[in-house]
Amino acid sequence: MEPAETANVIVAGTGPAGLIAALAMAQAGFSVQLVGPAVIGKDRRTTALMVPALEYMESIGVLSAIEPNGAPLRTMRIVDATRRLIRSPVVTFHASEISEPYFGLNIPNLYLNEALEQAVKAQPGIVWHEAMVERWDPSADRVRAILPDGTALTAALAVAADGRLSPAREAAGISTSTHPYPQAALVLNFAHTREHGFASTEFHTETGPFTQVPLPGNRSSLVWVVRPETADELVALDDETLSMRVEERMQSMLGRVTVEAGRQVYPLSARLPARFAQNRIALVGEAAHVFPPIGAQGLNLGIRDVQQLVEIAASHRSDPGSSSALSTYDRRRRPDIFARTGAVGLLNQSLLSNLLPAQMLRSAGLSILGGFAPLRALFMREGLKPGSGLAALGSSLRDSFPPRVSTH
Repeated sequence: MEPAETANVIVAGTGPAGLIAALAMAQAGFSVQLVGPAVIGKDRRTTALMVPALEYMESIGVLSAIEPNGAPLRTMRIVDATRRLIRSPVVTFHASEISEPYFGLNIPNLYLNEALEQAVKAQPGIVWHEAMVERWDPSADRVRAILPDGTALTAALAVAADGRLSPAREAAGISTSTHPYPQAALVLNFAHTREHGFASTEFHTETGPFTQVPLPGNRSSLVWVVRPETADELVALDDETLSMRVEERMQSMLGRVTVEAGRQVYPLSARLPARFAQNRIALVGEAAHVFPPIGAQGLNLGIRDVQQLVEIAASHRSDPGSSSALSTYDRRRRPDIFARTGAVGLLNQSLLSNLLPAQMLRSAGLSILGGFAPLRALFMREGLKPGSGLAALGSSLRDSFPPRVSTH
């Protein structure tokens, strides 16, 4: 007979989204069974967490551990580095324009994962099984996860934070639409001789964005999107040659560049599920949305998944995996996820397209953003938190046109 363990919630996946989900669920009063391997300290990527995500990290007690290792993003700019007939002007966004000290923090995943792992291990109410789920068994009233040693975990709700190929999503019977891109991302960190001034620059090229994001000191992280064959060529270069290529692509804006050890290449694709919850399994993070690395949206969107799922679970405490709870989660997440994935996909396609209308639309859109401050502020606020830009615009309009007071 299988050994069994029961909890309110099973969380599958020990990347940042899974660890955050486990912490948040436990702090909301749910007993949690977390399933996934120990965090591996070899991820050299960085994650830009925007202000609302940082506020949520503070609410679950993790911000103080990661803040010293992050670099503030005070300025973000978009530079058209294509060689096409129609090019866009440089667009610069300053956090001070919307009365924020910064848009967010760029944090090395090494420190982010370590802080989350320590918080999870210190959190009562979480039992961590350092294994993978071998089989899922969702039913009408419970969901079971069978581990390789035969242990059966049983809960009212399972949170699928097990990545873009999510076995839990498949077990829930949720289909996905997938769009592979002819792109791969080269990820690395580098030192430079000039100060970055806490500014991030996204160079738009014919193969995708080349994005420099500040790190503490005279260092930055880089996500360079190119064709897969080009990524293979770049990753095989010696340090000196690759440093020169990076510096050349950046137009020497940060002076002399020295790439650091550790390069990683990731193929790019987009993936969107037909639903975000079903059969007592709710999707968060890359199980719920995958898109190219444009605009620092990935984990920020995943944190909003977790935030809304925890709120809904807390309001359905007697049965957090009920069809009512999951249909509410699916309905609430759709607008945000569809808007973000759609916008990123359109921008990425406009970079890849050689069609003149696509180039004209992209150029016109960026020109309007660069030249019209109220729209730029709206765009910045919406980038931080959905709905906040529209709310601020409405408030501004009300202040500009105060209600008329009748004298009768």
